[in-house]
Amino acid sequence: MHDDTRKLLKTGTGIFLTGAVSAALMLTVFGGVTKQGPHTNMGWLALMVAMGCLPTGTLTLLLGLSKLVGERRR
Repeated sequence: MHDDTRKLLKTGTGIFLTGAVSAALMLTVFGGVTKQGPHTNMGWLALMVAMGCLPTGTLTLLLGLSKLVGERRR
């Protein structure tokens, strides 16, 4: 595995896990969510972090995984 592929996978995993932890905290510790949104300011902050990190982390992980598959085929 090349260094750039490893860096993509580590970065994608870190960003994705940050978003997942933020979403879990929003739902449990920071007061939960109703159809009108989170109940607390920290809940709103956690929602914004999750909305930024989950798509970015997913796309970075997909890029790293596709690069890894491409390297193994060569």
